[in-house]
Amino acid sequence: MTREKPILYIVVPCFNEEEALPQSHGRLSQLMDNMIDQDAISVDSKLLYVDDGSRDDTWEIIERLAAEGGRVAGVKLACNSGHQNALMAGLAAAVEHCDITVSIDADLQDDISVIPTMVERYKAGCDIVFGVRRERKTDTWFKRTTATMFYGLMRRLGVSTIENHADFRLMSRRAVLALLDYKERNLFIRGIVTKLGYKTDCVYYDRSARIAGESKYPLKKMVNFAIDGITSFSVRPVRLVMQVGLLFLLIALAMLIYVLCAYFMGRAVSGWPSIILSIWLVGAFVLIGLGIIGEYVGKIYTEVKNRPRYNIDTTVGLDMK
Repeated sequence: MTREKPILYIVVPCFNEEEALPQSHGRLSQLMDNMIDQDAISVDSKLLYVDDGSRDDTWEIIERLAAEGGRVAGVKLACNSGHQNALMAGLAAAVEHCDITVSIDADLQDDISVIPTMVERYKAGCDIVFGVRRERKTDTWFKRTTATMFYGLMRRLGVSTIENHADFRLMSRRAVLALLDYKERNLFIRGIVTKLGYKTDCVYYDRSARIAGESKYPLKKMVNFAIDGITSFSVRPVRLVMQVGLLFLLIALAMLIYVLCAYFMGRAVSGWPSIILSIWLVGAFVLIGLGIIGEYVGKIYTEVKNRPRYNIDTTVGLDMK
């Protein structure tokens, strides 16, 4: 049953955010106070910061903020476990204490002013409300182009995603509990959430520039994240390798017929360059195929070890169950 004034936990993964966190907290705290004053959410609502093994003073700032007010909680991971694992840690810590969660990055490039609208959609019956960017003007041409290519590729591979949605979303308690039942270690949360099956909606916003600090998603991490997204939800790349192999078999048979015909007609010419080119071409496809298959085998290896996604070092302002 949906409460008229639900308990909201805003979950904020943090990694080396000592520059941005004080400003982000001020804005989020003001928003939460306004929503409480307007009776939109419960007074028991909190901001939950997850320190993902930061090397700067992020955790010290979180401890200070928790000591200064009653609506701040913190979870410190024992080491850097990655953004997706930190987000799952925050959701797992929050779910027993609240009715709804909103996840958002610490840089607040996502528009927090749409959070009240998200809560309204929850009260109207939605379990999941996605925050979706209207456009990508603040991104570089390279990032904008590669993001468009990524979402297009995901669609063609049959993976259900919300284009231009990252990890800014509202989830009800039962939606979070359902998400936590997904035990895989190769996490691509935005792909899992669309598979939960509960009623969803979208709110649209314009993304702003980072308020402080630098991006925690350089090119290498973005590429790895994209690979995780593709290989965690689709086996089509493996099937594509087989299809390419069959195509090359047909081409080889056609070439065999051509060579035999040329031989018997007396037009055979030794073709060293074509042989070398063929060897390199086939070798390249073999290596690409092995690489794709190896990616899946590697993920199987990671999953069967069944290691924990993260270890919690300490918490503040939160009773862990």
